[in-house]
Amino acid sequence: MVEFDSFTTLQRGKDLTKAEFRDGTVPVAGSNGIIGYHDTAITRAPGVTVGRSGSVGKVTVYEEDFWPHNTSLYVRDFHGNDQHFAGFLLASLNLARFKTGASVPTLDRNSFKTLPILVPPLPEQKKIAHILSTVQRAIEAQERIIQTTTELKKALMHKLFTEGLRNEPQKQTEIGPVPESWELVKLGSLAKVGNGSTPKRANEAYWEGGTIPWLNSTKIHDRFITEADQFVTPQAVRECHLPRVAPNSLLIAITGQGKTLGNSAITRIETCINQHLAYAQFHAAKIVPDFVLWFVQTRYEYFRAIAHGGGSTKGALTCGFLKTLPIPVPSRAEQEVIATTFQTLEDKQHFAVRKQAALQDLFRTLLHQLMTAKTRVHELNFEMTS
Repeated sequence: MVEFDSFTTLQRGKDLTKAEFRDGTVPVAGSNGIIGYHDTAITRAPGVTVGRSGSVGKVTVYEEDFWPHNTSLYVRDFHGNDQHFAGFLLASLNLARFKTGASVPTLDRNSFKTLPILVPPLPEQKKIAHILSTVQRAIEAQERIIQTTTELKKALMHKLFTEGLRNEPQKQTEIGPVPESWELVKLGSLAKVGNGSTPKRANEAYWEGGTIPWLNSTKIHDRFITEADQFVTPQAVRECHLPRVAPNSLLIAITGQGKTLGNSAITRIETCINQHLAYAQFHAAKIVPDFVLWFVQTRYEYFRAIAHGGGSTKGALTCGFLKTLPIPVPSRAEQEVIATTFQTLEDKQHFAVRKQAALQDLFRTLLHQLMTAKTRVHELNFEMTS
């Protein structure tokens, strides 16, 4: 057990205004990471910073020489300890709890310089840092897969909904170029369009013991909805005239805060919905619902522009507007191939998200266990595969 300042000595970074930045490749380390680049470094790598103001307590490790900005504290002296281990240990200490000041919270290094901390021998430090770094790299690898898949989906949406699968000639339409053989059909001609409502919360008979799924607009982010979080009673359905939306219907958020408005999903279950969601229950045999979902995903920004003053009710879409929405319709076979292509990418992305979440849980557990000596490295049978 040693005092914090005997393990690592922190020092406030040096101010550098934007006007003083000179062209270069040296990272300028702010409280939340790199805030720009300069031509001069004043700290050697590997180095560690702790957010002093702004992102108070955030720990960042630098693998190249850098300039610590005065919004950060940096490790001036590691006192012979492993630099990467020091970064992990500082992250585990939750130094933000020592911040002071109500309007502009800041971190004063003097407030925790005598904090007692457990420090293992240097060889064990290096092993701990290796284990945690390995898990961290695996997390970053999953993040790259998620980002790459997101970008690929976006590029494919543009390509497939404008060029199709066969590179056939295009025709200009009100939604832009589409393959010549594709039809443009209004959504209202392909599906029954409507929206739902919310039974009165005060009436327990509408909610207590409910068995019928009921969705609010937060479920739209599931993309493919397979279960409900809330349920209503048959009495609520009957007295509040709630529509029963069939499985494989398209849902669109017609109002909402943040990024919700304009998002879309497919429900795989029969369900009721609230007034902030619209549904399109398809009756045309030639339509593959998932194909329409992926096309509607490309209209997200358009929907938001319409809702905020582009010809519909301000701040909302309407069912009347959605009924007139043009949908490009190729053959059913082509719809199925396009929908399957996007589903494959979606599955790959979801797998990466789940794997990343599991790795993040593992990292948090290992960080706590190893930094508090509840687990020692010689007790671990650690093997990491990509």
